[in-house]
Amino acid sequence: MSVKPWVVDDDLWAVVEPVLPPGPERSHGPRPVSDRLCLQGVLFVLYTGITWQQLPLKLGFGSGQTCWRRLDAGVFDQLHRILLSELNAAGELDWSRACVDASHVRAKKRGSAMGPSPVDRRKTGSKHHLICDGNGTPLKVITTAGNVNDITQTLALVDAVPPVAGRVGHPRKRPDALLGDKGYDSQAVRRALRHRGILPVISRRGHPDIHGLGKLRYVVEQTFALLHQFKRLATRWERRLDLHNALVSLGCTIICWRRLKKATA
Repeated sequence: MSVKPWVVDDDLWAVVEPVLPPGPERSHGPRPVSDRLCLQGVLFVLYTGITWQQLPLKLGFGSGQTCWRRLDAGVFDQLHRILLSELNAAGELDWSRACVDASHVRAKKRGSAMGPSPVDRRKTGSKHHLICDGNGTPLKVITTAGNVNDITQTLALVDAVPPVAGRVGHPRKRPDALLGDKGYDSQAVRRALRHRGILPVISRRGHPDIHGLGKLRYVVEQTFALLHQFKRLATRWERRLDLHNALVSLGCTIICWRRLKKATA
């Protein structure tokens, strides 16, 4: 019988448990659901895309309200950094280059960081801006309104990459080169990247694409495919940006965890 993907095994829980903040103090009434089961409830919603109200009580995760109240973007950001450090220590991060791209997601409700999508008949949506390493490991995702230009988030993505430990010396956060398509063509961005010690490898508008760039950049499309396999991220339901970002960080954490398990198997 195959293991359900939302089940938190002992190895993953050993990483997660020390990072979780303490729960509310015990009060009179039914025994509260454990943090581990709450996390499994959040993962169940992340994988299946169901609403919080539809979370089946018979699975023992508690109510949807119990689970989403434990969503904390800071906690999952910290987990993401920890797993990036573990991957770096295992030699699984490729700092020779990083790739940037963006992808639209349909939004079903109104809220912050939403706007008319230029690629979806101006329907309300958001956009995920992603930077990944040369192997396609997600380093950072920024969520904006669907009508925000990709190029405006280039430097924000580069600067938002967390310092990644795991190797001798100072933690690393800068790739050697940044790869992007013509949507990121800007002299100002190129100058800013060079100032940060990063070589810009970005195709220019009106010129043929850089030869071989597509073969190096395919990893970012692959990472988007992995990220949007989580149905709750492929369509945005959360009005609050912090809740959506928490789910995005959790999705990045799970991708990194899978790669770490594969590398250390």
